[in-house]
Amino acid sequence: MIEVRPFSTLGAANDGWLDARHHFSFAGYHDPARVHWGNLRVWNDDAIAAKSGFPPHPHNDMEIITYVREGAITHRDSMGNEGRTEAGDVQVMSAGTGVTHSEYNMEDETTRLFQIWIIPDRTGATPSWGARPFPKDDRAGKFVTLASGFAEDTDALTIQTSARVLGATLRAGESVTYPTSPDRHLYLVPATGSIRVDNETAQARDGVAITGLESFTVTAIEDSEIVMVDAA
Repeated sequence: MIEVRPFSTLGAANDGWLDARHHFSFAGYHDPARVHWGNLRVWNDDAIAAKSGFPPHPHNDMEIITYVREGAITHRDSMGNEGRTEAGDVQVMSAGTGVTHSEYNMEDETTRLFQIWIIPDRTGATPSWGARPFPKDDRAGKFVTLASGFAEDTDALTIQTSARVLGATLRAGESVTYPTSPDRHLYLVPATGSIRVDNETAQARDGVAITGLESFTVTAIEDSEIVMVDAA
């Protein structure tokens, strides 16, 4: 099954400083058909105005991955971590037994990012945070694992769930085939450009939900930057 979820059908909320689109039910947006996709619980497409952001607030028992598309985000948390994550790079926070954090756009421009939440394999884990750069040239023409709960993915950031977050950049006309299994739940979003997933076409910031397949092929119609979650 491949289901394209057009950007125009996503949930929306605009608080002035935050212009958000919700691929799944979140805050004041609820769609019983879009509560989660396997263990993938949240995919928010956020635009955060300059010199604003999320003040300190708590989380527990959730894997939270932030993929910065434009600008940068500055993270601080109750574990003493602080870091600035720039466009194309990734940060992860395993909330575990509980952590309080803030996420601010300290830049002079709007920051645009994907915020992804995945349900952990077990509750009560030790909380942690990490970030690292992932140069886009390193994922040219292929999917590269950015965050993973699998031990073999030694070059990826660690998350506490049986999932991978992957990124790819494809030139127009390029294709990449991704092997999977019918029990997995894949969800991908072209951050830029338009793509074809097997025979289905998706535009920039549309969601594509995939399950029940042994593999699928992504072809770039235009130059595209793609982010994907492979979840249980």
